[in-house]
Amino acid sequence: MASELLDQLLDDIKTAMKSRDKDKLSALRFLRAEIKNVEINERREVSDDDVLNVIGRLVKQRQEAMEQFQKGGRDDLVAQEAFQLDVYRAYQPAQLSEDEIAALVEQTLSRPLPSAPATLDDVLSADAEARATAAEMLENA
Repeated sequence: MASELLDQLLDDIKTAMKSRDKDKLSALRFLRAEIKNVEINERREVSDDDVLNVIGRLVKQRQEAMEQFQKGGRDDLVAQEAFQLDVYRAYQPAQLSEDEIAALVEQTLSRPLPSAPATLDDVLSADAEARATAAEMLENA
């Protein structure tokens, strides 16, 4: 099971090499190295979930580094971290906006209550339907 995100990353590395974009290439190579470490440590091929976990960890690290550099008055390093953060966020799925979340909550709350107590399966199936609806909304946007 090959990771589509990893394939996209490798294509983007090639594109950055061809366009001689050193900063982006450096950020992408670092991301690739972190993913490779996961492959080596876990002795298996990575999935999209694994890649997203690595990206999430790197995003968090960049945000924390930016805060520290801002406190230290290192605007040059803040700009560098912000650039890397933007590169990594491009690989993350789009986050739901507050309005979209509110609409999902409203939709869930507007459903009629069952006459019998809801089972866990009923609740989980309703949640799965809401997620599918949200995914469709994002694809159509």
